[in-house]
Amino acid sequence: MAKKETKKTEDKAEKKEEIKDVKSSLILSPRLTEKASNLSSGNIYTFNVKDSATKITLAKEIEKAYKVKPLKITIINHPREATFTRNKLGYKSGFKKALVTLKKGDKIDLA
Repeated sequence: MAKKETKKTEDKAEKKEEIKDVKSSLILSPRLTEKASNLSSGNIYTFNVKDSATKITLAKEIEKAYKVKPLKITIINHPREATFTRNKLGYKSGFKKALVTLKKGDKIDLA
């Protein structure tokens, strides 16, 4: 009986580590727009990232997730925008995106 219980606890521990990796990831999603797809032909890939992301931490995250080394990372912080809907003031949420430049031979498969 003890062998089965230890196997179950090991499986649970592995699942918790996987969940932590997903939650702690700075990269939220690849940004799939027309402009981003045009840039990807020039080895520049665009990602939505968390507000706490920095260039150094993003470089480490991209190396770990996609196994490529970025040459350059540009971070763009887009502020929230005020909008009026039915004569009421509302806001579109802001976001942070990162443009990752890779060397010529490297590629990231986003699809």
